[in-house]
Amino acid sequence: MALIDSKTRKIIKDYSIDELKEQAKLMRGYNLVALCAAGSGHAGGTLSIMDVTAALYLKIADHDPKNPSWEDRDRIIWSTGHKAPSLYLGLAFAGFCKKEDVMYLRKLYSPFQGHPHWLKLPGVEVSSGSLGQGLSVAVGISLAGKLDGKNYKTFCIMGDGEQQEGNIWEAAMEAGHFKLDNLVGIIDYNRLQIDGWVREVMDVDPLEDKYRSFGWEVIRINGHEMQQVINALQKGKRGVGKPLLIIAETVKGKGVSFMEDVAGWHGKSPNYEEMLKGLEELGLKEKIPYEQLLTHAKNYQKEVDKKLDVKVPKFKKNYWWNSNNIMKVKMEPTRKGFGQSLADHGDDERIVALGLDISGSITISDFYQGKPDRKKRWLSMGIAEQSATAAAAGLAKEGKLPVLGTYGTFAAARNLDQLRVSVCYGNFNVFIAGAHGGVSVGPDGATHQALEDLFNVCGLPNMSVVVPCDVVETKKASDYLLLKHIGPKFLRFAREATPIVTTEKTPFIFGKANVTRLRSESENFIDSFETVLADQYKNENEHLSIIACGPMVPEAMRAAYILKKDYNWETRVVNIHTLKPIDETAIIKAAKETGIVITAEEHQIGALAWRVSGVITESPELYGRPIITGAIGVKDRFGDSGAPWELVKEFEVSAEHIAAKAVELMKIKNKK
Repeated sequence: MALIDSKTRKIIKDYSIDELKEQAKLMRGYNLVALCAAGSGHAGGTLSIMDVTAALYLKIADHDPKNPSWEDRDRIIWSTGHKAPSLYLGLAFAGFCKKEDVMYLRKLYSPFQGHPHWLKLPGVEVSSGSLGQGLSVAVGISLAGKLDGKNYKTFCIMGDGEQQEGNIWEAAMEAGHFKLDNLVGIIDYNRLQIDGWVREVMDVDPLEDKYRSFGWEVIRINGHEMQQVINALQKGKRGVGKPLLIIAETVKGKGVSFMEDVAGWHGKSPNYEEMLKGLEELGLKEKIPYEQLLTHAKNYQKEVDKKLDVKVPKFKKNYWWNSNNIMKVKMEPTRKGFGQSLADHGDDERIVALGLDISGSITISDFYQGKPDRKKRWLSMGIAEQSATAAAAGLAKEGKLPVLGTYGTFAAARNLDQLRVSVCYGNFNVFIAGAHGGVSVGPDGATHQALEDLFNVCGLPNMSVVVPCDVVETKKASDYLLLKHIGPKFLRFAREATPIVTTEKTPFIFGKANVTRLRSESENFIDSFETVLADQYKNENEHLSIIACGPMVPEAMRAAYILKKDYNWETRVVNIHTLKPIDETAIIKAAKETGIVITAEEHQIGALAWRVSGVITESPELYGRPIITGAIGVKDRFGDSGAPWELVKEFEVSAEHIAAKAVELMKIKNKK
């Protein structure tokens, strides 16, 4: 069985082994084009799993492309969600969607998200992206099948590095305990993860012995030998009286010589020349209409651009970053400041850095790069955020200065209980880096965009939270937190290059806000502003205040420029780089002296807005005063795939949106 008309129960198409091999090759080719069109994505793993994809979607799994919700269909769960293009091509080749539409991969408003979202694309069974959860979902689906007396099978595709997540082993235990003979696990055993060889990062073997000890049947196959793949999957379809695990030995980047067995191609997409070379090696350069497909993607992007343009408030001219000959800015990723700090201060023998598999991306590996003597204090913990967090607490208890980091959404959510109990309750000196905060992770989509992380960490007693505005301030904040601050501490910074708006001379004192004022219009944006400590600032009777944190500080400064040029209004910009403890005095002064307070955060509205509002409402100095407030931030929604600066517009957190809110509130103030 495989592709079935769910009404007649007749097979739509039965592929031979040779046909499946050809389809898998074509999928690899379309994958290269889609990744090239996206400009981002995961080439290595999508290529390694493609033979299994072709076998599952075209030969083994019972499903109907005309009836994606057919209740008797087999379920295919992609726990390894970053391999989403493989999933999308499996669906496309099976007839669930058009092959050319997969070229919309990772683009804004597209159903082909960077990580799969089941509510956007028929045929996708579950949303995934945060590793380790898919097998538990598959256990639940398998249990539901048992309870409902259904005969469907549940296939769960995982990575080998993913086996480092503790969640996997809880699910493995449950599957064995409940004797789920309707569950088939598939491990894409390509031996590589982001930080290198799995065996060197955090060895997961012997997988056979581990799964068997939990009551699973285990078989190991060549994941690129189609007959072996089919035989193994058919065994799973027939059932073995217990859950079945298929360890499919594969090659990361399979089929493209310069990608094969190269860890660097885990989260990388080919450029145009690399795409052509890959297609040629696969023998597909004349078989796949790559130019038409790329044009299809470009035309879609043009429509996205039109929709975004409508969403951005308009003013007398275009004030977007570097769109004019004056007020130019330099941009650099804030994450680099974190890495620079570790590189500068890593000789302190107390410092221990814990890697969580995205070490280069978040720059924590700068701790030991070029400094082999520090390598003994570099602990690669693998994809295991919860255990690493608790281990950091243990290191801190014994006098070490542990630093760990990962994407903000994993650094503040996956391990929240460990932060709460192991770190904060014991008040241990642990430094947590929440990287890629806000929308800056872009095309990876909702599962990887940290838009709720500050709610979590700010709610933890004893936790200090700093959200610096640019790379320079990130370096200063990292220096302070690393060596001077004692206690739990969370630093949130971005991935994308953002404007540099501070200098070495700009004041930075933990817990003390800065006030920034527009002074002139000049060639360089940074030279147009003056910044002082908030407690040293003297009232200039500004029309309004914008209180911001993180990369929203430059946006607030640009909003101040827009308001000055178009309305001749003066704006006080307050940089709350320390979100906890927050500078209450600076907030109260801004509210009292300007009467309008707008908060701006690249986060769900509330991490900053609610804290500022709380300070205002609880201040006796402001009782009876008419303070007008507004908030700019993400409006209670999940993220989306798209370029980072597109998402700044889509989520309405640009300077233009801040300025538009200011115009709205100034109308209220002027009426009074």
